[in-house]
Amino acid sequence: MNGRSLMAAMLVFAAGFGAALWYFQVYAYYTEVDGLRSLGVQGVDVAVDDYTGIDSETSGLKRRGCFAADPDDFAALVPMEKPTPLKAPGWFECFDYASLTQDLEAGRAVAFLAAENEKDGIDRVVAIYPDGRGFEWRQLNARYADQ
Repeated sequence: MNGRSLMAAMLVFAAGFGAALWYFQVYAYYTEVDGLRSLGVQGVDVAVDDYTGIDSETSGLKRRGCFAADPDDFAALVPMEKPTPLKAPGWFECFDYASLTQDLEAGRAVAFLAAENEKDGIDRVVAIYPDGRGFEWRQLNARYADQ
């Protein structure tokens, strides 16, 4: 085998491996979560409509969700400091973490710690807009995020 054949084989292998790695990171381990009628937020069951979400058993941080809810159901809850929405895969179009982050910082949306340490070191967070649009994600809790 000459050098060109070896190099061509290595490039084909690298391209195939890269494509497989991309697929597994972006698509393979996610499962759809639909049909939830309520979310537990600070010990209160909040009714939700049109819930669509994704989750994965391979990482506690992969949970994302979009829903509609009555903002008044959140009125008695304590807002969260430092909510940090994480990026969702591009194909999960309802969750725009960049806009959500900007809206949280500007006060156009309010986040609530829904469940502390839902998974080891990972909190579940819910954010709501005044028009009733809601979003859910998991993030590292403050104890781990500051380290």
